[in-house]
Amino acid sequence: MLSDLAGQTQGMYKTSCSKGEWHLSSTCLPRAMDLKVVCVLSAILVIALSTLAEGKAPPTRCQCKQAPRERRNCGYPGISAVECRKAGCCFNASVPGVPWCFAPKVKKVRKVCPNDAPIRINCGFPGITAQECERKGCCFRAYPAGVPWCFYHRMMEEAC
Repeated sequence: MLSDLAGQTQGMYKTSCSKGEWHLSSTCLPRAMDLKVVCVLSAILVIALSTLAEGKAPPTRCQCKQAPRERRNCGYPGISAVECRKAGCCFNASVPGVPWCFAPKVKKVRKVCPNDAPIRINCGFPGITAQECERKGCCFRAYPAGVPWCFYHRMMEEAC
């Protein structure tokens, strides 16, 4: 009985494909597709790995302005400035006895309603009232014509 079942299963996937094709389930696909899939997957893998190898984005000057006593160590003894910054940390060797490679301050951001009408991203629907829009947590400006009046906030980094 088991051998009968195995024979039926094998027969289900038997498809005669021409020499330049291969079969997937019961469909014949061109061999060239095999190469294209491998190339696309390889490209995605290379991009993903290169992103990981680059490290974190370097902190801004504002994030690195800290009193020496507030510094939290972010590296290991003897770390270079280049390696420290690659790790997304701040480096300042001017003060002895405190960490030279230290964690940046968290960026301070605030929500603002953009004044530039062309960059507005719609948050509502035609005819939405100011109250409905604001209840959704969005900005409302009933001017100019031809752009969304109910639109999303933008996140702006605060100055030091």
